[in-house]
Amino acid sequence: MGTHTEPAVFHPKAAHMGLPGIRRVGFEQPFQWLRAGARDMARVWSLSLFYGVVFALLGYGLVHGARDKPHLAMALISGFLFVAPVLATVFYSLSHRLEQNLKPHNLLAPLLSWRANPAAFGLFAVMLVFVLISWERLSAILVGLFLGGSGIGGLAELLSLRALQQHTEFMLAYLAFGGVLALMMFSLSVVSLPMMLHREVDFATALVTSFMATRHNFPVLLLWGVLIAGLTAVGVATNFIAMAVIFPWLGHASWHAYRGLIEHE
Repeated sequence: MGTHTEPAVFHPKAAHMGLPGIRRVGFEQPFQWLRAGARDMARVWSLSLFYGVVFALLGYGLVHGARDKPHLAMALISGFLFVAPVLATVFYSLSHRLEQNLKPHNLLAPLLSWRANPAAFGLFAVMLVFVLISWERLSAILVGLFLGGSGIGGLAELLSLRALQQHTEFMLAYLAFGGVLALMMFSLSVVSLPMMLHREVDFATALVTSFMATRHNFPVLLLWGVLIAGLTAVGVATNFIAMAVIFPWLGHASWHAYRGLIEHE
């Protein structure tokens, strides 16, 4: 008796959009992406670590600058996940050149990779600013509703075990709202930014392709998202020290996720 197998490539249809084919991938793929990212990072370790340190310092400065405002500090920590795909374009660019057997960029060239598709990157940046502002306001509302009058004056106090036990409802609500927003942003960015760097596609086509790739491979990409969130949490928990290595590693790996998910031209 024959067995039914899923097609290797799914060809989504959308009005007036030439969407590329989307591969169905297995649960082993996220770990292969991480291994490929580590190989790329080793090949261009000086540039990768330089930008890793720069972005880790940026994250440290933003979060610790707001440490006396719990809602803002928490919004910035979680918002780091939203901003990360944009910052990671420098690593997509480096991995792209390695894939083409080209010499690595000079120091500043990866920062200008957005010039490959400025209109699409610009619209993504506008969307991201709107999302971050909305999330900061929502964080303020949640803190006001659940922690108003609690006397908590800083991030360290809020994240203490005693405070977490006393304010379980707040943490559950915060994780619920943040999780929904994070899942939405992940689905729209998992392949869209590398795609905008690699192909001449418009903003809408890139976002729809990313959403369709997530929908078509939801269990696997949920695992990928959990791995990204877990490694990012390690970076934050080490006061952003480990982030100097974790961030470029994930950036290079995300390029390979895009190449693994989207059919080659």
